[in-house]
Amino acid sequence: MAHVLGDTAALTGRSMRHILRSPDTIITTAVTPIAIMLLFVFVFGGAIQTPGDQSYIDYMLPGILLITIASGIAYTAYRLFLDLQGGLFERFRSMPIARSSVLWSHVLTSVVANLVSVALVIGVALLMGFRTGASVLAWLGVAGILALFTLALTWVAVIAGLSAKSVEGASAFSYPLIFLPFISSAFAPTDSMPGPVRWFAENQPVTSIVNTIRSLFAGESVGVEIWIALAWCLGILAVAWIAAALIYRGKAR
Repeated sequence: MAHVLGDTAALTGRSMRHILRSPDTIITTAVTPIAIMLLFVFVFGGAIQTPGDQSYIDYMLPGILLITIASGIAYTAYRLFLDLQGGLFERFRSMPIARSSVLWSHVLTSVVANLVSVALVIGVALLMGFRTGASVLAWLGVAGILALFTLALTWVAVIAGLSAKSVEGASAFSYPLIFLPFISSAFAPTDSMPGPVRWFAENQPVTSIVNTIRSLFAGESVGVEIWIALAWCLGILAVAWIAAALIYRGKAR
């Protein structure tokens, strides 16, 4: 275990140095969600009725945070694809390095980089008028859910990075994930949606995650939503991790 942790820490340091040398990656990840936030708050926000007369920036921020993460994981698939195509995996396999540490280094780097992007978006939201009465414990809950969501989607990105045939294909998988919050309770109450769309919006993973984060920010009881959100995150994480491990094992053979 010490060998695995040591190798993972060393390779994670390598990936983090790549991020630090090109901080435009984090900035680019945050630009699109911030642009969407500005558009919805200052253009569409006045036309959307939120429950309890909640300010629109407070209402839609959880969805923006998920879009930030969905945008950021595309870079994980991109970096993994470049390492694979550049023969780096073959060189690592010729060295006494724990095989799992190669993937985990990319995954941990993704979690750190995406949480930094999320922090940037929250900072802009505060400048735009976002306010919360969340306690320290509630903030820790928000951070934990976002980290778990990032971890789950990053393993989906690992599958894309290992399976892609081109650079474009490695990152294109994230586009549906970016648009998924738009068909949820992230930007408008699901009550206003037509039947089939409403059913999908209420039963997809983003809605329960958004509702949980929104309740934590508002200092309200999360109820059963948090368990649904955790079940979705853990389910996606388990399936994606197993699939990625099998694909990686096949590549190694």
